[in-house]
Amino acid sequence: MENKSSFDAVLFRPVSADGASSWAFVLLPKAASEKLPRRGRTTVEGTINGYGFQATLEPDGKLSHWLRVSQELQEAAGVAVGDTISLEIQPVEKEPEPEIPSDLADALAANPEAHCIWKATTTIARVDWIHWITSAKQSKTRAKRIGDTCNMLAEGKKRVCCFDPSGFYSKALRAPEHE
Repeated sequence: MENKSSFDAVLFRPVSADGASSWAFVLLPKAASEKLPRRGRTTVEGTINGYGFQATLEPDGKLSHWLRVSQELQEAAGVAVGDTISLEIQPVEKEPEPEIPSDLADALAANPEAHCIWKATTTIARVDWIHWITSAKQSKTRAKRIGDTCNMLAEGKKRVCCFDPSGFYSKALRAPEHE
């Protein structure tokens, strides 16, 4: 498959307030990211040092992506922070349906018009709506975005109109800082 990428990358630990993060991450090389179907959140399948996984890549705000590597995946793949790891990735055939946050699900349930349009959107559109909502840094902003989502959907809008899912123009999204 031409969308498959193989590369080596360093496994980083994110800077955290308590210094005890159990997860790690990898920054994708731009060439690998360019083979993906979109600059926003994208689900891939692949291997880390030969161990299979499926995960959703996050945008880094620089038109590339980063991969969160859980403690469980690190242990299963036999890798540790600081290691240079071998990755092979490719986009999944069909983007999985995103998990709907409970506050959004409640708001959609209370607004039948919005819920009807929500169900008529594409999986990628729902991923973008959810990403826009969950990328809010403050609870007040998140609540406003949920209200705006329901209003826009009820008006028949199937795509979030005010969100750059790559973070490139708004700089709202980026990879974690690393130690």
